[in-house]
Amino acid sequence: MASQSDHHAQLDAALISARLDRLPATRSVWVLVALLSLGFFFELYDLLYTGYIAPGLVKGGILTATTQGLFGTTGVASFIAALFAGLFVGTSVCGSLADRYGRRAIFTWSLLWYSVANMVMAFQDTALGLNVWRFLAGIGIGVEMVTIGAYISELVPREIRGRAFACEQAVGFMAVPFAAFLAYLLVPNKPLGLDGWRWVVLIGAQAALGVWWIRRALPESPRWLARQGRVVEADQIVSALEAKVAAELGRPLPEPAMPDLTDSSDAKGRFRDMWVPPYRKRTIMLVIFNIFQTVGFFGFANWVPTLLIKQGITITTSLMYSSLIAIAAPIGPLIGLYIGDKIERKTAIVVMAAVIMLCGLGFAQSTDAIMLVTLGILITLASNIMSYSYHAYQAELFPTAIRARAVGFVYSWSRFSAIFSSFIIAAVLKGFGTPGVFVFIAAAMAVVMLVIGLMGPKTNGLALEKISH
Repeated sequence: MASQSDHHAQLDAALISARLDRLPATRSVWVLVALLSLGFFFELYDLLYTGYIAPGLVKGGILTATTQGLFGTTGVASFIAALFAGLFVGTSVCGSLADRYGRRAIFTWSLLWYSVANMVMAFQDTALGLNVWRFLAGIGIGVEMVTIGAYISELVPREIRGRAFACEQAVGFMAVPFAAFLAYLLVPNKPLGLDGWRWVVLIGAQAALGVWWIRRALPESPRWLARQGRVVEADQIVSALEAKVAAELGRPLPEPAMPDLTDSSDAKGRFRDMWVPPYRKRTIMLVIFNIFQTVGFFGFANWVPTLLIKQGITITTSLMYSSLIAIAAPIGPLIGLYIGDKIERKTAIVVMAAVIMLCGLGFAQSTDAIMLVTLGILITLASNIMSYSYHAYQAELFPTAIRARAVGFVYSWSRFSAIFSSFIIAAVLKGFGTPGVFVFIAAAMAVVMLVIGLMGPKTNGLALEKISH
């Protein structure tokens, strides 16, 4: 009887997936993507304003520009490390919350969590208080990262999954120039008597004010509901979405494909489920990938001004060049809106890692202004194309039952790597200069190319359930 019941549950879940996957990409589908992308914007704003408010924290006497000892707690490095330590906890330890309580609930509460933590942090006057609340905010951001990835991959039809992640990344990375511009306006000043860096933090924290509006417009993931045995709720959500899409399309929807029961694995949402075939190989592959991809992404993005100065550029000019390079951040994902589902995600990751490697080595040898900015823009574009590609890729490689937990676990290693990579890059820069830094980054990208190229399965155009199997 239990086996027959399980079979019916698997059939119901597969039918829900088949109905979603055959939907055309109309306005209603893209509205869901846009709402989740807005959540990602606030998330990236919070993640990336660190470097821009650092001068204000130093100016205010809360932190020091340099660190006493390798892991001193009063320098800017400790503030960065506190964030990534929180991200590591959020993605590794708490990533399974969305598998247990649902995508919609955890999307909402994690956004509220880090918004409140940031509001409290904005009024801290000691390094300890700043770092503690930055760590707590990082936990919420980490949970949000995992949840949004699972949420998007399950809500949208498979044919536009790559473009949906590209849209999310494009909207999210608009936070980079936005944060940079706000910091430029506010950090040197004290509007209404409050330090400018505090305003930058508080503006981002206002995401909490809109979270309930976003929540009302987002349904729970029907795939998750069906997996939990809540088929009636899943059917109601899919039926409502089908009606909207059919009205926008102006004709009846195509019939769904025959349900695919290849998602009928024994995965029950447990940690050990990601360590059985075929998921064990994918878990190991993505852990290695995430450790090394961080070196290329943050190794360049967080060090652009410093690397330019090492190339003989003045501080003021380096900040101007850095701003020009930062404007390119959302462009890579925008390109993905056109190519996201046309190029195999595995191939895109490998090729973009090669571009980062080659352009980085060229950057290290150049002193010409136009060439430096051009190569910097190319590295930024390649990094962000690789980013939306792997966010979609790793979400596709695990079944619904363990998706958030597994993605959280593998992604947490990128946060763990980021805690230490900045210290390593600082040491390499001191000992070997900019060429040494880019040789280090190139070596990391070579590992990325090998591990994805040799161990990664293809995913484009396949149903989540089929890929997972």
